[in-house]
Amino acid sequence: MLSRAAAIRRGAAAAFSTASEKPETGLYGFDVLRTAKGFRRFVDDAIQRSDELVAHVARLPSSIEIVRTMDEISNTVCSVIDSAELCRNTHPDREFVEEADKASMRIYEHLQYLNTNTTLYNAILKAEGESVLLTEEARRAATTLRIDFEKGGIHLPEDKLENANQLNLEIAQLGRKFNENVMNKPGFVDVYPASRIPRNMQHIFKSVSRFNTSKQMNTEKQKGLRIVTESGNLSSALRWISDEEIMGCKSYAEFAIRPNMAASADVVMSFLEDLSNIVKHKAEEEFKIIQNFKRRTCNEKSTNLEPWDEDYFIGMMKSSVYDLDASVIAKYFPLSQCLKGLNVLVESLFGATFHQIPMRDGESWHPDVIKLCLHHPDEGDLGFMYLDLYSRKGKHPGCAHFAVQGGRRLSDSNYQLPIIALVCNFSRASGITARLNHGDVETLFHEFGHALHSLLSRTEYQHFSGTRVALDVAETPSNLFEYYAWDYRVLKTFALDETTGDAIPEKLVKALNASRNMFPATELQRQIFYSIMDLTLFGEQTSKPMDTISTVADLRRKHTSWKYAEGTHWHTRFTHLISYGAGYYSYLYARCFATTIWQEVCQEDPLSCSAGSAIRNKFLRFGGSKDPSSLLKDFAGDAIIRNSGSGIIPNIGSLCKEIGL
Repeated sequence: MLSRAAAIRRGAAAAFSTASEKPETGLYGFDVLRTAKGFRRFVDDAIQRSDELVAHVARLPSSIEIVRTMDEISNTVCSVIDSAELCRNTHPDREFVEEADKASMRIYEHLQYLNTNTTLYNAILKAEGESVLLTEEARRAATTLRIDFEKGGIHLPEDKLENANQLNLEIAQLGRKFNENVMNKPGFVDVYPASRIPRNMQHIFKSVSRFNTSKQMNTEKQKGLRIVTESGNLSSALRWISDEEIMGCKSYAEFAIRPNMAASADVVMSFLEDLSNIVKHKAEEEFKIIQNFKRRTCNEKSTNLEPWDEDYFIGMMKSSVYDLDASVIAKYFPLSQCLKGLNVLVESLFGATFHQIPMRDGESWHPDVIKLCLHHPDEGDLGFMYLDLYSRKGKHPGCAHFAVQGGRRLSDSNYQLPIIALVCNFSRASGITARLNHGDVETLFHEFGHALHSLLSRTEYQHFSGTRVALDVAETPSNLFEYYAWDYRVLKTFALDETTGDAIPEKLVKALNASRNMFPATELQRQIFYSIMDLTLFGEQTSKPMDTISTVADLRRKHTSWKYAEGTHWHTRFTHLISYGAGYYSYLYARCFATTIWQEVCQEDPLSCSAGSAIRNKFLRFGGSKDPSSLLKDFAGDAIIRNSGSGIIPNIGSLCKEIGL
């Protein structure tokens, strides 16, 4: 008999072919990581190797070898950073997690030393200034490296440089602590009595009890349910339960946005406020529709909408209009079939296939994990992807793409293949494989877009590999591949009834799309609010400390139709403020770019070789090695972007067309 974990793993792996066993190694194939304490040696080796390379740079004349050697330093350090980050977020063994955490901080401190190393900085200045770099990618690499040094403050006087180093370390430590607290201490709300939660949802929440205070003797226990306030549980409950400083910038937002296409916080804020004004009227119309629905449902003509009503009444309206049964939808999306869907995409678009390959002893971190090789019949192996798809205690709570090794050119005939991990948190089912709701399918395709960006980029330098691009274009592939999760022509190739094998009905897919498009302005308005909130919190500060609660409340009232829930401070659990500080707007940039690309390049025949060739050869293959504005224009036409002041903003025409503005 297979163990349950092994059975689930086999079910997920059924979508791919297999090959033979290999000898023992360490975590992710790094021999040094055979044990948790191997992370200490991993860091020691990386520091020693990078110091040797720094000494080598000092002896080099101004040539392309300076850039290549500095990319070797980056590759050495990133292998530790990326491996430690993946381990910290997914490994079930606490010792591995703790050692990875220590390794992460040690290598980050060494990275700060490298970023303030004058030998490296002067070498790259000399190489960049003498125009000895022959290719566009090499010139771009030199410029990007120089900017990275200057973002670290290397051009500053010694006292200010030391201050900047200390601030960067504090930011890293506080950001990590913030994310750990969100994941490990999510908080909870106990609901009494348990009957207030619909019976079909009660299995999601933990049972609790208390003495019934309404009884005089307090001897009767009352049953209740505990709602843990993490995103998955909370969204289910809300939807279905009725009841100028050191670096010469005036703000962190200015500092963070300066290297991006937008170029300045003022450009971004102007873009967001314009979009907010454009969407406001339609969002107010949608708000009135929801409010009238609540009044009819509650039979109260004067009742108003509350902040917590949004998900609940929108969900109720969608269900009543389109008769969408989540259990019926899910039967078309067993996880094994969804993984076959990923294979359909790479085969149809790129002529490649995924094959499951065995992992050597010690390479994996959990029995659920499988490893895939992306193979092209003419080009050979293109890269490797670990899949870690099921939820478990202590694991990163959302879905994410993690780099393990970036791709780069080693010689004319040898390329270092990319290795990534796609991590999700799908709930286990009682059978061999999980069923996904359609929102999970969309999330899977979103993260797969990031994965393809990493796997299919072919850059000279790992510094530009895959998703290592300007932040405001980074989410474009992921947003583009979300469209594939909504297109019937794609879904019918893999979304098959578990029992009959029949493809998902076109009528059902049309209903899903119609439901999705019921309140598009409300959803867009929410994303605009998040982006403006992020930009404001990281914006220019006055001498008086900002009251973040009242600031967020004021912004919500100004940029959405909904009231603020007094007494709450949900933004203190909004992890994007750490991972995307002053960068949340990039999701809206990416959505605009992806909408234009879909309409102009993919929509006519989304699975065609011509669409795939354009996606791969005009976008994904370049990673961050090409100027993003040129990349976008070559891909989808000059109209995809517009100049705005000192920066670049997306053309919103395709987005407005999509949501009826």
